Amino acid sequence: MHLVVTYLIGVVFGLGIVISGMSNPAKVLNFFDVAGSWDPSLAFVMGSALAVTAIGYRIVLRGTRPLFEGNFSLPTARDLDARLIGGSAVFGVGWGIAGFCPGGALPALGTGRSEVLIFTAALIAGLALARFIKSRPTPAPSGA
Repeated sequence: MHLVVTYLIGVVFGLGIVISGMSNPAKVLNFFDVAGSWDPSLAFVMGSALAVTAIGYRIVLRGTRPLFEGNFSLPTARDLDARLIGGSAVFGVGWGIAGFCPGGALPALGTGRSEVLIFTAALIAGLALARFIKSRPTPAPSGA
């Protein structure tokens, strides 16, 4: 049952991305083109997603536990560090250059367009590189 619900959530998310046009990189890039053919629809999609998420959290967190897990697994870290800020910057620059974010690219894979395939390959390579860097042991500070 857990896999069925996960699949259905993914289908609803993917349909939302496709229906809103966010799988089209030109539409996303037009959002960033404030001096040219600016398209504010991405802001409305993001705002709607935030509103639905906020309402969903309020409803779900009233319960004692999730439906398919033993307990809630919510993030506890609240600090901003160089990794978070750097990763966010790389994500934003990549999104601005390619017009895709992972959420928009994955539903667009079905189109078979080369730019989607290239972006997804670069995404996977970036994830692998980040995992490799994270797994390396931290060098001990030199005794000064």
